[in-house]
Amino acid sequence: MNPPSKDRLEKMWKFVKGFAEKSGTTFHPTPAVTEAVVNGLAAHIEELGKPLCPCNFYKDKQAEAKLRRWICACDEMQIYKYCHCLLFVREDGLPITEYLPEDHEGRQVYGLVTDPTPDKGRALRHKAVGQVPSHASPDQTAAAPSQTPKS
Repeated sequence: MNPPSKDRLEKMWKFVKGFAEKSGTTFHPTPAVTEAVVNGLAAHIEELGKPLCPCNFYKDKQAEAKLRRWICACDEMQIYKYCHCLLFVREDGLPITEYLPEDHEGRQVYGLVTDPTPDKGRALRHKAVGQVPSHASPDQTAAAPSQTPKS
């Protein structure tokens, strides 16, 4: 992957800063982590025309970019507020796992990591599979509809 242009990199930084604010997250406390992910996203924009997540391996990047699920901010971030790249995290550097299904690898690796800003982010929360946040009151838990994944 070739290094991204300065202009592309600046635009990607503007996007991730805005998304962090909108989602109530912050960047990883180790700047090198954030820089590596942002550089990878910007490089993918130049290569593919889309900010495909640089933290995954893809047999066919073009096909994957068309599916959209790993375009930043990816489906996992939009649905569960979980960033496996560790770009969008809590102030302590941990990814939010509170909304993930219990069998998700993020939940298994990090355990339950609560969301300090539950009122922000998760634009696609309606796609979550039967999840009730741990900070929900008993009334909210009882009222939460069970959801099934759509094929």
